[in-house]
Amino acid sequence: MEMKATGIISGNGDDQRTLVVVFLRGGADGLTLVPPVGDQGYYDVRPTLSVAENEILKLGDANCGLNPALKSLHSLFGDGGLSVIPAVGLQDETRSHFYAQDLMEHGGPVAGGWLGRFLRYRDGRAPSALSAIALGKSMPEVLRGAPAATVMESMDTFSLGKSGESTAQIQEELGALYSLDQSILGPAARDTLQALGRVEKLRSENRPPENGAIYRDDSFSNGLRQAARLIRARVGLEAVSLDLEGWDSHLAQETLITPLMSRLSDGLAAFHRDLGSLMKSVTVVVMTEFGRRVAENSSFGTDHGRGGAMLVMGGRERGEVEGKMPKLETGLLVGPGDVPVMTDYREVLKPILRQHGALSSMENIFPQTS
Repeated sequence: MEMKATGIISGNGDDQRTLVVVFLRGGADGLTLVPPVGDQGYYDVRPTLSVAENEILKLGDANCGLNPALKSLHSLFGDGGLSVIPAVGLQDETRSHFYAQDLMEHGGPVAGGWLGRFLRYRDGRAPSALSAIALGKSMPEVLRGAPAATVMESMDTFSLGKSGESTAQIQEELGALYSLDQSILGPAARDTLQALGRVEKLRSENRPPENGAIYRDDSFSNGLRQAARLIRARVGLEAVSLDLEGWDSHLAQETLITPLMSRLSDGLAAFHRDLGSLMKSVTVVVMTEFGRRVAENSSFGTDHGRGGAMLVMGGRERGEVEGKMPKLETGLLVGPGDVPVMTDYREVLKPILRQHGALSSMENIFPQTS
């Protein structure tokens, strides 16, 4: 039996909506990514780490802006491709990385991940082997409970082995084995084999990015480039998860996270340019488990705090600041001196998930929060 990789794997290629979730692990400092504008309290407690007012990339008349290291994203905001959410985060007061990440990826103190539940309960689409992809070495908590999800470091690792005649023969023999299988394994196996064939075709074509997009040569940008290739190939990809780690900046924060901000900004801007008009059906959410304390510490870093920042790119017309940066006055801070959480991160996610098909299932995705 000859195995051919043709057509749309999941049968829903006309519905190309894809949600990409980027997690900044380590607690990214929201006041550095999205610094306040016109707030002397910020400069009073950050004598070395504050972003100079004349260097902040302004977001219209909002009382916050973007760090200059995020300059590749600034033009997207002006063109209606980016929204910025300051002072956002968990309602829980934990400052533990692991507990905060679990809570945020689970959508609260519940089992499974909110993205996995979205894929299980959203309307109208049957799952496929390439419905959800985690670009990394392990399955993230946010995708736990998904009806189908694949972990891959790259498309090169999504295979039965090194490409060649023996691999093709194995695929052909497996296809024959499962071609008539009517058990629960049959459809899943056939779908996976079709996915393997489609990815193999993408690898062999190795088409360059489109629209003049140029990706940096790092793991984050390479992951975004592969996501763009899969989206463009219309393989039924609905959800992508990938991490950008290293944001725990207790000391020498500027040296540590400035290169990370540049990687984030350049990678997202290249992804947006690569997909072009397809970004109307693709939404990228950038989130982190919590922000940092307002005042810098004695090691020129910042300690764990509360309110952080989120970025949302694509999916619809954007170019707005959602919510507002609070004044950073001592009497208005929470805990030992943290940015208060003005926006629950789930309230940012809910309209995005509805746009991607969660029309009647929000109470299942975020139990007791809808």
